[in-house]
Amino acid sequence: MAWRGGTTTQHRLLSCLPYILPLIQVYGFGIFLFSQFPFLQWLYVPLLPVIQLYNYLNQIIPFIGADFIIFFALYLGVVRNEKVQHFIRFHTLQALLLSIFAYLCMAILQLIGIVQQGASLSVPLLGNVMFTLIFLAVVVASIYSIVQAVRGLYTKIPLISQAAEAGIHY
Repeated sequence: MAWRGGTTTQHRLLSCLPYILPLIQVYGFGIFLFSQFPFLQWLYVPLLPVIQLYNYLNQIIPFIGADFIIFFALYLGVVRNEKVQHFIRFHTLQALLLSIFAYLCMAILQLIGIVQQGASLSVPLLGNVMFTLIFLAVVVASIYSIVQAVRGLYTKIPLISQAAEAGIHY
């Protein structure tokens, strides 16, 4: 992607923070992977206080939840704020798109789960595979994006980066 000015260390670190949201949202998808490889849970140890705060916020805000508030705070406060550097806005929108992907996958799988229960179908292996694939896709994309942000580079993830670029106004 085209270079849009220099980035400071502060800009690079601020660009990494929004990726905490998709990492937290996809944590539940990793349950099956964590049961097979317990050492992988150690990757989430630094995020445990944030996960607990996130779960607490979801409990005290019953109808709209923390997801809604965090999403609009980041979208309106960062992505749509032209005073914020393009680099930070791009990475924030990309993290929000990864978060939306995780949320939509959860909603679709819940719908499929309801349909499967109604039809008396049981496919735990398929469910485990789907959960693991979603978990790995979001975690790998988030970690890759964090590494690129730390390096001061724009991430290139098919579809997601294109959508993030299209959603940012210069």
